[in-house]
Amino acid sequence: MELGLKDKVIFIAGASRGIGRAMAEAFAREGAKVAITGRTEESLEEARAALSAIAGKDNVVAVAGDMTRSADIGRSLDRTEAKLGPIHCAVANVGIGKAPLGVDVSDADWDADIAQNLTGSMFLARDAIKRMLERAPGDRDGANVIMISSIAGVDAMGTAIPYAATKAAINHAACAMAKLVGKDGIRVNAIAPGNILFPGGGWEKITASRPESWQRWIDREVALKRFGRVEEIADAALWLASDRASFVTGATIVVDGGQVR
Repeated sequence: MELGLKDKVIFIAGASRGIGRAMAEAFAREGAKVAITGRTEESLEEARAALSAIAGKDNVVAVAGDMTRSADIGRSLDRTEAKLGPIHCAVANVGIGKAPLGVDVSDADWDADIAQNLTGSMFLARDAIKRMLERAPGDRDGANVIMISSIAGVDAMGTAIPYAATKAAINHAACAMAKLVGKDGIRVNAIAPGNILFPGGGWEKITASRPESWQRWIDREVALKRFGRVEEIADAALWLASDRASFVTGATIVVDGGQVR
């Protein structure tokens, strides 16, 4: 399917590994120009080199920074647009849960999860949309924002409360922003991944000691009876970023193999 993403500028936060890296590579294979961010210089450079081999070094920008900080977000967006041009799609792939299970969550853990899982995504979405709105209407045709959420924000699944609350907030925020900027031709959507297994990821660490037990849990909870792959989240992002999804905004696309009931 032709997605029409060639030469479109795609900005992806948290793209040095996992879901973000898979999305960046998928967009690069579609001929898009890709900007990536990450906190770790070494893994970010590795990702930049891999993307350059796909898209060409002149079509890739890598900026190290903390996507929970407005200054770092602004600097990253500035560098992207200076080298690649106006951003067509910004992907807010920010955050990880660190708070423990249960209701006894410290102030510090709550604040950290809010910053990691909600604040960073909102700051990036806000700043990307502001830049899109500065362009003439014809120059922002198809512009959109994708926020990476989680099925933990769609259904109560026993995850840490701050993580679930922030992911639910992202889903709602995407819908609220979509209603505000739809008149300007800008779309905003969220993707809620299920259990995604990839090297170095959380599920790999969790399942390493008891793989058979976890597979039994997957068999019971997930209709397709398997973990998801990062490429499957990337495929959803490609579609949402393209004009093939031109009438889709304010949606949370669940990609979980049939786990949410």
